Amino acid sequence: MPIIVNLDLILAERKMKSKELAEIIGITTANLSILKSGKAKAVRFSTLEAICKALDCQPADILEYVEG
Repeated sequence: MPIIVNLDLILAERKMKSKELAEIIGITTANLSILKSGKAKAVRFSTLEAICKALDCQPADILEYVEG
């Protein structure tokens, strides 16, 4: 898939656990895991906004387009 999810990298940089982020943004750890693995078919803008706010980052820090 040409869209890469770098959420694990940002979480590591912020020294935050997935469970903590899930609680802050109000989604289940299972749904966050699906997003982190790149298996999600879509991401709500409200979820992306909440992630960026919680991690103090930009959407481009989390999502990356790679050809091929």
